[in-house]
Amino acid sequence: MFLDRFFRPRVTLAMGQKLYAGVVAQARTPALYELYGVPDTVEGRFELYTAHVFLLLDRLRGQGSRASETSQALFDTYLGALDDALREMGVGDLSVGKKMRRLGEAFYGRVKSYEAAFAALPQTDHLQALLTRTVYAQGGAENVGKLADYVLKQRAALAEQKLDALLDGRAVWSQA
Repeated sequence: MFLDRFFRPRVTLAMGQKLYAGVVAQARTPALYELYGVPDTVEGRFELYTAHVFLLLDRLRGQGSRASETSQALFDTYLGALDDALREMGVGDLSVGKKMRRLGEAFYGRVKSYEAAFAALPQTDHLQALLTRTVYAQGGAENVGKLADYVLKQRAALAEQKLDALLDGRAVWSQA
């Protein structure tokens, strides 16, 4: 029992990192950019990463302490990746903190918006409005209906997956 609590954070950290690697792979699927018209920009990729991370966090919510720890590890990995990306883009050390704060605020805003959009289902107007305002902020929203369907398809696919598989870092995403 004592050793279980001692070693679990490492295991959940590794599973959070594994889940995030899957998020990155899915968010980089060419079809999302080619078929759904998501802008292949820093902002477009941020929105896709954020949507996929949120979908996993939403699926793991309320599923017990191990799911909570894995969610936190996924979120921490996501934030670390954002920090690394800013530094790779040449953002100076003094500016990284300010930009990370803005990205964190943007993430939490997205979380609230996705939660509200999912609460309004089966109406998809809220979800489409959210995607238009975020993913398609610079234009190209003619594909927003298809992207909303994609998000809902991913949500449904995650809901059907066994919790143990997710806690072992194995999320299976549907085809884009």
